[in-house]
Amino acid sequence: MITSLTEDQATAVGSAPAKMKAAVYVGNHTVDVCEIDTPRIGPGELLVRVEACGICHTDLKKIEHDLLPGPRIFGHETAGTVVSTGEGVTNFSPGDRVVAFHHIPCGNCFYCFRKLYAQCPVYKKVGITAGYEPAGGGFGQYIRIMDWIVERGLEKIPPGVSFERASLVEPLNTCLKAVMQLDPQPGEVCAVLGQGPIGLMFTMLVDRTGARVFATDTMGPRLAISRKVGATETCDGRMTTEVDHFIRAMTDGRGADLVVVATSGPGLVEQAVLCSRPGARILLFAQTSHKERIEVSGADVCVAERTLLGSYSASVDLQKLSANLVFNGELPLDKLISHRVPLNQIQAGFELALHPDEKSLKIIVEPQRWS
Repeated sequence: MITSLTEDQATAVGSAPAKMKAAVYVGNHTVDVCEIDTPRIGPGELLVRVEACGICHTDLKKIEHDLLPGPRIFGHETAGTVVSTGEGVTNFSPGDRVVAFHHIPCGNCFYCFRKLYAQCPVYKKVGITAGYEPAGGGFGQYIRIMDWIVERGLEKIPPGVSFERASLVEPLNTCLKAVMQLDPQPGEVCAVLGQGPIGLMFTMLVDRTGARVFATDTMGPRLAISRKVGATETCDGRMTTEVDHFIRAMTDGRGADLVVVATSGPGLVEQAVLCSRPGARILLFAQTSHKERIEVSGADVCVAERTLLGSYSASVDLQKLSANLVFNGELPLDKLISHRVPLNQIQAGFELALHPDEKSLKIIVEPQRWS
């Protein structure tokens, strides 16, 4: 375990040090902050100095449940500065500020033709690494961005936009993709279950469609923020009678037209069915574990003609739109960032993300900072 930063770490790789610090997942639920070699790049690739990387629950699940073997360096909500470029790179130069997507599809397969990009075999490959098996790398100080990501998976950050705000582009893209699949219409009522960072993004995006948002969470401060960013009504999700009362009151007794299940937990999908009307569209967004089981009445789906939808990961088609929504300030995304942690305190950031308190929302790792 590294306990202090050194100023000069031997020979430089381009204009980067030969050694760097990274939070390395070593297996057995364990992440160590270690000194490792700075990645070396090849033709068509970029070396980027990571300035901000959001903590995402998909990475935490991989660590908590040992879903992948170590060593790996996770972190995929990444923003930073180009340090050096490989042979043949013409669209980027050292000093460019960029946000990077770690998955990009091939564009030419069965799934890509149907715009199911997350099912594309090339999309499933990770194209960014800080070392070891590619896993995103944002929890390291430098990342190597591979050629197919350089070609289609980067957006330049405009002047005046902070790195931490730019790091929200990837998660916002995943929410925007889901909202476009759900297709809210003006005047419809959409229940968003969960008002963590992702749930709040859903609230903002659904609100801008003209649909009305009913939001639930178990933490009062999150519901207060929800009302500020677009929710018409809010309620503690544990108060099932009150949830039903509010939604019925908003819909002339019918139930929600749409439901987004933006968090995972026992009974949430069942609640989504119960609070929705016949013919409703229900989107599962946070149900990413193969171990999670859902039990609902078949008749509640079949006879009541409800539609269950799934949405996972980002869409390359929405890359520029999602970046513009973050960069232009249209959405109050700064309200989502509650904590910023230096690299040597990343474990505390993980713990807070796994066990949030009433003040915590999005946690940003700053790999270049040590205290």
